[in-house]
Amino acid sequence: MAERKAMTARRGTGLRVRAAQVVWLLAVLCALILAVGALCIALDANRDNALVKLVLDAADVVDVEVFSRGNGIFKFEGGDAETKNALANWGLGAIAYLVVGRVLERVVRP
Repeated sequence: MAERKAMTARRGTGLRVRAAQVVWLLAVLCALILAVGALCIALDANRDNALVKLVLDAADVVDVEVFSRGNGIFKFEGGDAETKNALANWGLGAIAYLVVGRVLERVVRP
């Protein structure tokens, strides 16, 4: 009986470890998408390129309108405003994903 309880506890622990890994992986992936999107804007990448368009579209989805480059926390005007907005807002968004992802990962992990 004690063996069965121990085995069930190990399975639950393993499941929580795997869930924590998935949470952290998703947070890192979202942060990476935002960082690469900001880099594409800063380097003035060809937006007609399918890969660049995919990254920018994914970053627009991942920014959840809080860290939007058009209407985010920071809103720059003037020369290079688009680059500044992307770097500031998406950079802050990437950091937020990493911090929140790490906290959630620690909460889920046993």
